[in-house]
Amino acid sequence: MLKGIPKIISPELLKVLMEMGHGDEIVIADGNFPGERVGQRCIRCDGHGTKELLEAILKLFPLDTYEKPVYIMEKVPGDNVETPIWNDYARIIEPYTNEKMQAIERFSFYERSKSAYAVIMSGESALYANIILKKGVIKDCD
Repeated sequence: MLKGIPKIISPELLKVLMEMGHGDEIVIADGNFPGERVGQRCIRCDGHGTKELLEAILKLFPLDTYEKPVYIMEKVPGDNVETPIWNDYARIIEPYTNEKMQAIERFSFYERSKSAYAVIMSGESALYANIILKKGVIKDCD
């Protein structure tokens, strides 16, 4: 065990976060996401929700300041499902970036996920709860 590392961050997830470089992306996926199919590396966090994973990761993970750092999966046209989790995401990321989340069409999100450094598979049951984070740099003053 280490001090200052959120308990939800497993050794495997911590290793992946450390290995990632500037511009690499990580997907935090809901339980319906085809992570094993699209992910280069798939980390299982089945007992946890996406919000708690996002909160824990952002304590350790700098977001990119040169490009849009956060992407969500856009709802399929005509799908009237509510997405209150997006409001939660906006609240969670607000202290870490001035940029707004960018919505990506569903199949474009899957394609982008194929080149992500890793996919974290959560046990999240909310629909459209998939989010991509682009890693930034640590500055000397951080």
